Amino acid sequence: MLRRLYDWVLHWAETPYGTWALFLLSFCESSFFPIPPDILLIALAVALPKKSFKYALVCSFGSLLGGCLGYLIGWQFMAAIGERIISFYGLMQKYDYIRDLYLRYDAWAIGIAGFTPIPYKVFTISAGAFNVNFSVFFIASIISRSARFFLIGMLIYMFGPSIQMFIDKYFNMLAVAFSVVLIAGFVMIKYLF
Repeated sequence: MLRRLYDWVLHWAETPYGTWALFLLSFCESSFFPIPPDILLIALAVALPKKSFKYALVCSFGSLLGGCLGYLIGWQFMAAIGERIISFYGLMQKYDYIRDLYLRYDAWAIGIAGFTPIPYKVFTISAGAFNVNFSVFFIASIISRSARFFLIGMLIYMFGPSIQMFIDKYFNMLAVAFSVVLIAGFVMIKYLF
């Protein structure tokens, strides 16, 4: 089923509605849809590398608005809808783990989930459910989601279609490595000052 969804998402790159599909996919993925928008972003940007940054902006904007919907689901409808979505994806254990993270690292948890392959929808819903300060949630989401999508857009803009296989193959590993380096940098700054 996921493979069919994946193929369905990719087919939008070949239609005149690709940009709208990218926006909607980014919106839905941030609150309930299982397929990340990166695949459509890559396909659209590879087809027109000069529009890579436009596609990254569309993807970021859709993801941010979808993240706000996920926050709303968690904040207002956790018992009625949120728990069903989390259960549907079999993510209740991750939900409990995330609650503990939020008690200690709200902005960091949202930022890391927004940039890495961790399911962002779990963090958007959890942020609302745990009443994370909305400003903290919004700023961390803008920074992390935009960084993720603009990094892809920049790589395709600079290197063209030849970078697609590299991104497809190594994106998860690179995103995790970048996050580790970023956190290590902040930890070093904290202890040095």
